[in-house]
Amino acid sequence: MTAGWSWYVIALVTLNIGGCAWLLWWSSRRRPGDPKPEETSHVWDGDLTEYNKPLPKWWINLFYLTIIFSIGYLVWYPGFGNFTGYGKWTSQSEHDRDAALANAQLEKTFAPYKGQAVDVLAHNPQALKLGKAIFGNNCAVCHGSAGKGATGYPNLTDAIWHWGGSPDQILHSVLEGREGVMPAWGKVLEGMGGPDAVDYVIAYVHQLGDPDGGNRSDYAAARGKALYEGVCVACHGKEGKGDQNIGAPNLTDSYWLYGDSREALRETIGNGRHGVMPAWGTVLGDTRSRLVAAYVWSLSHPAQATVQASQP
Repeated sequence: MTAGWSWYVIALVTLNIGGCAWLLWWSSRRRPGDPKPEETSHVWDGDLTEYNKPLPKWWINLFYLTIIFSIGYLVWYPGFGNFTGYGKWTSQSEHDRDAALANAQLEKTFAPYKGQAVDVLAHNPQALKLGKAIFGNNCAVCHGSAGKGATGYPNLTDAIWHWGGSPDQILHSVLEGREGVMPAWGKVLEGMGGPDAVDYVIAYVHQLGDPDGGNRSDYAAARGKALYEGVCVACHGKEGKGDQNIGAPNLTDSYWLYGDSREALRETIGNGRHGVMPAWGTVLGDTRSRLVAAYVWSLSHPAQATVQASQP
């Protein structure tokens, strides 16, 4: 809060408290010449008289005590401009204290699973239930509540893993995050093979994924093969099998993270892609990261993991 706003708040608070005290004093005192409470001259039916009696002293004193309490409150708690109060209370400190208590309780819950291997946790029904809850609170926003993913977000329930699907590789992905970068090759390819170079590479990539080998005499695919081997082979390999060490996807399977339509591939090859998996280690800690990694591993290995966690 700037000094100007601080003085504005101080003046406003002082004016309100002082105004309340003055109004209470002014309205509760009797002045010379005021009629008695019984002398309002408002009488009905001969014996019904309206009085004008002041509030009882104890009630008025309660109002004064309220004003005194408000002053004490502003002395102890912040609320008087930039004055922090003698109690040094802040909402941040209260949040940190409550969070520490909650985390201590959580640590008791997660303590039995500390340091256990991911594939060991995947055989523990209670561990999988905890992992599923952690997944729903943190990972489902990108990968979906069922882990099926979406365009640009990997499906976690199949056997295709760009960075590796072993328990340790999945744990590394959760703890440290991943960053997959596909450079924009459009201008480079056009310089090598003309304005249709990207389409040539698309034709060859589609041929790589054809289990029958495609039409090997296809002119576009043949041109694309030469371009592919000049640019793409460094990451995806000569056979298009990819490289999990750098997150380069396999181009011979049926899974396409950003889609396999001609338009989607033009965007991918021409303008590149930049996918980021955040590092959850600092957010979840080691034990919770292991639990969620165990649940993720179980999604693609249902026959090898205990699946009771999927039950409500």
